[in-house]
Amino acid sequence: MIFRDTRLKGVFEIDLERIEDERGFFARSYCKREFNEHSIDLEIAQSSISFNRRKGTLRGIHFQAAPLEEKKLVSCVRGAIYDVIIDLRPNSSTYTQWIATELSALNDRSVYIPEGCAHGFQTLEDNALVSYHISAFYVPRLARGVRWDDPAFSVKWPYEPPPVISEKDASYVDFLK
Repeated sequence: MIFRDTRLKGVFEIDLERIEDERGFFARSYCKREFNEHSIDLEIAQSSISFNRRKGTLRGIHFQAAPLEEKKLVSCVRGAIYDVIIDLRPNSSTYTQWIATELSALNDRSVYIPEGCAHGFQTLEDNALVSYHISAFYVPRLARGVRWDDPAFSVKWPYEPPPVISEKDASYVDFLK
């Protein structure tokens, strides 16, 4: 695996290192030892998938509050997504800043998201399938989010307004710094 730092501390883009032959390829998508070498302690509590029928679908921007904040390893196994991470850690030098990266079945990229960051994505193709490995169990009373178009962040999305978004995701109140 190839780990690349991003401008948000603790957020990594991770590309697969393929071993190819006439059959296709083989690659590790998770290795506890390599993650630990990058100061990432990711114990997986649950794995989830998200199927998205239509291009432009926006999911997020979500996080889980303390005491069960989530670390996530996200990849797109079918299609492509525009993946967004927002730093919501008050003591971080990049507090309220965001990054975006394209994750796709073709580029074999994943993104590691530490606790205290919010995550969302917009599909770039129909029938996108997204895979999540998550460090904490989902607890509905701790589920939180920020609005996709919140002026506190000014995230630039490929499709604005999003053609498909849940009522819940569209109605989060403004984030106050």
